[in-house]
Amino acid sequence: MTSAVTTDTSARPGYGQLLRTPGALGFVLPGFAARLPFGMLTIGMLLLIQHTTGSYGSAGIVAAVTGVSMALSAPLMGIFTDRFGQSAVLVPVVLTHAASVSGLAALALLDAPVWALALAAVPAGASVPQVGPMVRARWAAKLEGSPLLPTAAAFESVTDEFTFVVGPVLATALCTGVHPAAGLVTEATLTLFGGLLFAARRATQPKPHAPSAAGEKRAFALSFPGLRVLIFAFLGIGAVFGGMQVSLAAFSNEIGNPGANGLLYGVFAAGNMIAGIAMGAVAWKIGPRRRLILGYIGLTAAASVLWAAHSMILLGPLGLVVGLFIAPALITGYTMVEQLVPANARTEAFTWLTGSIAFGQAIAVTLAGRLTDAHGSSYGFLVPMGATALALATLLALRAKLAPKAPSRVVNASAPAGAAAAEAAAPTEAATAAEAPSTAPRTARTASPAARNRVNERGMGHRVPVTVD
Repeated sequence: MTSAVTTDTSARPGYGQLLRTPGALGFVLPGFAARLPFGMLTIGMLLLIQHTTGSYGSAGIVAAVTGVSMALSAPLMGIFTDRFGQSAVLVPVVLTHAASVSGLAALALLDAPVWALALAAVPAGASVPQVGPMVRARWAAKLEGSPLLPTAAAFESVTDEFTFVVGPVLATALCTGVHPAAGLVTEATLTLFGGLLFAARRATQPKPHAPSAAGEKRAFALSFPGLRVLIFAFLGIGAVFGGMQVSLAAFSNEIGNPGANGLLYGVFAAGNMIAGIAMGAVAWKIGPRRRLILGYIGLTAAASVLWAAHSMILLGPLGLVVGLFIAPALITGYTMVEQLVPANARTEAFTWLTGSIAFGQAIAVTLAGRLTDAHGSSYGFLVPMGATALALATLLALRAKLAPKAPSRVVNASAPAGAAAAEAAAPTEAATAAEAPSTAPRTARTASPAARNRVNERGMGHRVPVTVD
């Protein structure tokens, strides 16, 4: 079973210290192996089906069905994981996914109609294993209350983006250099073996939160308004991923260099990865709500000029800038889950965000595919622009739902009634110190800097300096 880590405040809370957390490498390395194929799925599907049908629109429809299926199933997978444990859910899921993706690839090679491919895409998408949220849940359980938690969120974003650097490039190379179906076949194989390896690491799994015999009710992540705002914001991020995948592939074909697709998308994802590394190495003096909004403003501005880039010289740097602004929104959103949602619904919360990205990606792939077929790649880039603008407007209108005081009102539904009431009524230590400093105990006012950091480490926006170790 996992337990919260006692943080050594004398050490720098950077990536080195994070990876020295007892048991961390035991789930980080298998988790990376299990999630690497995720970056190959959509692009492998797009390239195979476009090859067999000659249409980005048809390929976009099948990819969209996959994304919608994943978005709908991910929260259910999270609920079952919170209740029954990660291994119990992951093993049958990866077996189903490997079989479904292999079947879809076979149908595409047999020139099956689009409706048959879309039908086969349902189980392929619904069975995408939610390894990323499971890894994040392990970090949250192990580091609860530690200043290393934001660093863990940054590390996970870097890991995600590394898969999106390697995945599309690998899938493109396999599809264009080996066989059109090689990308999907490799994705299915890696998912199977990586998922089973990760599932075997049971020691660091969060404890399942099954309802008690006394009729205890569990918390559902969607009941927390702050998470609902994050879900909508993450739709825009998903639209950037989907719109970029389709439009970059179409642009590469337009210039007569299909292999450039992997390079351009790799540059875009590399920008995200670089920003993710920096996010975990900066001591932020502004709260996460403001960081989220500022990051989204930059993302919307960068995505709004993609349509005007008509050469690799322009599109490469612009894609890099777009990637640089995705990481702040992703990392901040995932970090805020620990503050907004109790532990017994945290995996579900992470899967809602992952599912939201997949759903936004599915919509964008469909729209960008249609626009690209009709008017060219420049019109496909309008999808990320519109989606991010809409998400930013919603985020600004509902930003009060993400107020720092929200975590103090979050009550663990699994606690006894008396304890839950006390938890809801009691302010956090950071809030108490901020609102009534004159009444704070002398020991707190005269404590050493390390002790004061321990008091403030759970506050929204209170962080000790984080550096790369």
